[in-house]
Amino acid sequence: MSPALLALAVPLGVVVGITVGALGGGGSILTVPALVYALGQDPRTATTASLVIVGVTTLIGMVPHARAGRVRLGQGVVFGLLGVGGAYLGSLLSASVDPDVLLVAFAGLMFVVAGVMTRRRRSAARARAAGREQPEARTSPMLTLRPFRCDCRAAGTLLLTATGVGLLTGFFGVGGGFAVVPALVVVLRLPMPVAVGTSLVVITINSASSLVSRLGQDVTLDWALVGVFTAAAVVGSLVGARITSRVSPARLNLAFTILLVAVAVYTAASSIPQLF
Repeated sequence: MSPALLALAVPLGVVVGITVGALGGGGSILTVPALVYALGQDPRTATTASLVIVGVTTLIGMVPHARAGRVRLGQGVVFGLLGVGGAYLGSLLSASVDPDVLLVAFAGLMFVVAGVMTRRRRSAARARAAGREQPEARTSPMLTLRPFRCDCRAAGTLLLTATGVGLLTGFFGVGGGFAVVPALVVVLRLPMPVAVGTSLVVITINSASSLVSRLGQDVTLDWALVGVFTAAAVVGSLVGARITSRVSPARLNLAFTILLVAVAVYTAASSIPQLF
C-alpha cells in the first residue's frame, strides 16, 4: 500500500469513527465504500476488513458511553449472541456473490438506511412536538419458567431482528446498528441514548462472529491499511461521543443522511454499469 493511500486512510477513518461515536447505529456503513472507492480494495476484501475496523472501533468507542451509564451490557450481549447464526450465514452467502452484485446490493442497503434515519428523525420531531415521553424501560423478563410466562411477541421480534442484523453484518461487513437501535428502543424500551450505547455491544459481537466465520475464505488483508484506518476510526469515535452531547441529534441525523445518500448514489452509478 502506497504512503499516499495510507495517509488518505487517516481522514476517512476519522469520519467513519465520528459517525459511529455520534450516532451509534448506522455510522459504520460508510467503511466499505471508503475502502473500495477511495482506497482501492476489492469488495470482498473490503467487507472483511470492515469487520475488523468496525469491531475494534465500536469496542473502544463503547468506553465513554459505558462511563456515562449509557450501556446495558447484559441486554447487549444477549442481542448479539442471538445474531451469531445470522452472521455466520451472511458470511457464507457473501463468499458466493459476484462483487459487482454485492456493491449494487450495498447501494440499495444504504438507501434503506437513509430512509430509516429520516423516519427516525421525523418521528422524534413529532414526539417532541406532541410532548410525548419515552416509555419506561422493560423491567420484567420476556420469558420465565417458574411460573411460565412468555411475552412471545416481543421475544419473537427480538430474535428475528437480532438474526437479521447478524445476517447483514456477515454479508455486507457492516455493524447493523441502524436496525439495532430501533429494536432496542421498541422491544426493550431503552431510552435513545442508552440504545445507542448498547448497540455498540451488539455490533462488536456481530463483527467478531462474522470475522471468525470468514477465516477459511481466500481473502488477504492489507494489515498496514487496516491498522491505520482502525486507529483513525478509534480516535474519531471518541470525538464523536463528545459531539453527541453538544450537537442536536436531529442535525447529526440529517447530516449523516445526506452523506449516506450521496455515497449510495455514487456506489450505484459506479457498480450498476458493470453488471451489463
